[in-house]
Amino acid sequence: MKTKYLSLVIGTLCTGMVATATMASSHREAPNITRMPTVDSTDFYAFNSYEEGRGEYVTLIANYLPLQDAYGGPNYFALDPAAVYSIHIDNDGDAVEDLTYQFRFQQALPGEDGEGVKLTVGPEGNTRSVAVPLKNVGGISADDMSAVNFLETYELTLVEGEQRTGMGMEVQDATMGGTTFSKPLDFIGTKSFGSRDAYADYAASFVHEIAIPGCETNGRVFVGQRKDPFVVNLGKTFDLVNYVPVEGDSMRGNGDGEGFPGGITQDMGNDDLGNKNVTALALEIPKSCVTGDGNGTIGTWTTASLPQARILNPQAEFNNTEVNGGALTQVSRLGNPLVNELVIGLKDKDRFSSAHPSDDGQFLDYVSHPSLPELLNILFKDAVNSTLGTNMETLAPTNFPRNDLITAFLTGFEGVNQLSTVTPSEVLRLNTGIPAKPAAEQSPFGVAGDDLAGFPNGRRPGDDVVDIALRVVMGRLCYPIPVNGEQTDLGLCAPEDANTGEVAFTDGAPVDASMMKVSFPYLAEPLPGSE
Repeated sequence: MKTKYLSLVIGTLCTGMVATATMASSHREAPNITRMPTVDSTDFYAFNSYEEGRGEYVTLIANYLPLQDAYGGPNYFALDPAAVYSIHIDNDGDAVEDLTYQFRFQQALPGEDGEGVKLTVGPEGNTRSVAVPLKNVGGISADDMSAVNFLETYELTLVEGEQRTGMGMEVQDATMGGTTFSKPLDFIGTKSFGSRDAYADYAASFVHEIAIPGCETNGRVFVGQRKDPFVVNLGKTFDLVNYVPVEGDSMRGNGDGEGFPGGITQDMGNDDLGNKNVTALALEIPKSCVTGDGNGTIGTWTTASLPQARILNPQAEFNNTEVNGGALTQVSRLGNPLVNELVIGLKDKDRFSSAHPSDDGQFLDYVSHPSLPELLNILFKDAVNSTLGTNMETLAPTNFPRNDLITAFLTGFEGVNQLSTVTPSEVLRLNTGIPAKPAAEQSPFGVAGDDLAGFPNGRRPGDDVVDIALRVVMGRLCYPIPVNGEQTDLGLCAPEDANTGEVAFTDGAPVDASMMKVSFPYLAEPLPGSE
């Protein structure tokens, strides 16, 4: 048993190591995707469900459309009707999807004429029926949606086999029947919805129980606006890390200032996404319906694709602004968090966004010789040596090539997070056999916090992936780590390979499970555009 858990620690820590060796979220991560925010994936989560009574389910959440200001009316944040948003699952390890859940969105205006809500304007004898400019014309609740002036729906398709050539089957609403699901309006404000609690009730009415083809047990789906769950010191990080990225307290949250001199301390004011929303595509699926004939570990990722050609309508109308054609082309991709921000070189970011996991060998140099540690060394070596009175030649690990990262990034570890066939691929790996932990028992440091159900064994919304990644990429695994209470040398590298491997690196923006919901879809309610 000890060997099993040691392997798990090695495998899960390393699996996420390369992919998360960064300090920001996946918002606007590549040049091309900045031009297409509606298909920009921001974060992806895969974890064993920890809602009470749902232990035999897996939850997959793909967030899109970054940096939403809650007050962003009058149109707010609809998804792209021309796009296909997909969540892929590889359960045999060939780096090709065995199951894909595809979301396709539609938008419409209410009314028999399809022109939306109209008001009668003008005096008797000179009246006109005029369409209103807003998405609602009165209060909205879970029981009364008559004032809604914009309808957004979606269809969900399960594709078995490779996404482009496999068999597609419609997922049905297990309660109402049919294959069309509704999406709630964004949180316009508390006058429109009454209160935050009232909006929560309204949004909850859009959690649909689904009948999945070939699956004996129903699942659930929800698509809608949520508070952005990612917590990150975004602005200062991209300003050449404009803070000292080491814990300034003796322990996280102690408030004693006895950590690294001048180091940053934990403060929610460091979270630049604290006032932003996102749009979440959330699925809860029985474990038995995702693992297939594999070994219980899955590799999963999300993509968004658009038709190759878009011709604009010079006389645009609602739902008739352009003509789209050509083959679907992948423009966004996300498995492990943050790969494309500070792992992949600028020249290859758009290539990575369009690449398939089975082709990830082309990015090997970014794994074997990661640039982030060297960047931190350039920025902070002189200051650290001056502060500590040391003479370190480098702050970055020196074990090149980083074979520990290559093994984890491309293959996983046998018997732990390695799928039944080994094919190099960058995906978020989840061992469905590791029991979930209730929210109150979760460590934000995941596996590194003696919590095997957390990142990088999948990823939960409350996992502090930034701090975990910073410490691991700077060499934490070159030192013994606790395994079942014993300090264990993993044999991946040596302490002399990592001068700062035991330093408590952090961005100073804390996150934990208490900031999330304890039930599906787990992410907190969105911020209102107006109180």
